[in-house]
Amino acid sequence: MDISSPPKTIAILSRGDAAARADATAQNSRFVRVFEALAAIGIDARPVIYDETFADVVRDQLLAVDGVLVWVDPIHQGKTRAELDPLLRDVAAQGPWVSAHPDVILKMGVKEVLYRTRHLGWGADTHRYDSAAAFRAEFPARLRTNGPRVLKQNRGNGGQGVWKVEALPNREAVVRVLHAQRGSMPEDVPLETFIARCEPYFGWGGCLIDQIFQPRLPDGMIRCYMSGAKVAGFGHQRIKALIPPPPEGPDSAEAQPGPRIMHGPDAPQFQTLRRSMEDEWTPGMTELLSIGEPSLPVIWDADFLYGPKDAAGADTYVLCEINASSCFAIPDEAPAAIARTVKHRLVQAKDTAFSS
Repeated sequence: MDISSPPKTIAILSRGDAAARADATAQNSRFVRVFEALAAIGIDARPVIYDETFADVVRDQLLAVDGVLVWVDPIHQGKTRAELDPLLRDVAAQGPWVSAHPDVILKMGVKEVLYRTRHLGWGADTHRYDSAAAFRAEFPARLRTNGPRVLKQNRGNGGQGVWKVEALPNREAVVRVLHAQRGSMPEDVPLETFIARCEPYFGWGGCLIDQIFQPRLPDGMIRCYMSGAKVAGFGHQRIKALIPPPPEGPDSAEAQPGPRIMHGPDAPQFQTLRRSMEDEWTPGMTELLSIGEPSLPVIWDADFLYGPKDAAGADTYVLCEINASSCFAIPDEAPAAIARTVKHRLVQAKDTAFSS
């Protein structure tokens, strides 16, 4: 198949207002290197800015292309994807392929994946509460028995709805909580008050996920970037979320996360993790969640914390979330990987249409 004659067209969809939409070009987009990588292999990529106020116009644009790459967070300045996801499902049903498809996001790009895949090698002590009543009934005893916990709303980003919770000695009815959003301070609150604070999460995400706290959190987080089923690079960052701020306060320089240091897929220090992701964990996840390899997002990432050292003294890794809705920034090697995956998907889409 020669995809350069005529050129295939791809929409790169992101959120913005009417002014951003009017000014959008490939050159001034934060995805400029993705546009360049697609152009280098003969694919015509176009920026499309989305907002609920002009959704009908966006829908018409998406129906006119061969594929759609979506970079829209689950929550952004109070707006969710409640209207965008049905629009994308409708577009995908009419021909263009969409990455990541909303139904794929609901399987792998939500915190519930931590519970559903807990038996894979990346899992930890993880529980799911399907209702506020279950949370109220089960969480207090688990907190007292198993030490500090991390609670996560099912859909969110930027630390929204992620809490470290720990029991206080000799104060059974009071807990210390710390929100993962930047600038948060620890609070000592009645457990009942905190439980009530979490109840709205069940309305948006449908469940609440509970993981054991990882004490090696200060060692940083490793972001494993994937394009389809292959590793596209890594990022390592010293994070500050869920770590109490220093005495200078949450706005001090000492309380800010370190830079994310990007690495290519061949970085030697991450080859054990790469083999696990490509050979074991991603295939295990796709089988467990019934996600065909062609449906995996063209760019997604799995965020890992360091788990306990194994018997030989080697690092282990614990999955803390998967980002499939809006994975950016990305390593230097990732745009070319995205372009290769897009080209492959276009071939698959054509072959599927021809065979049907």
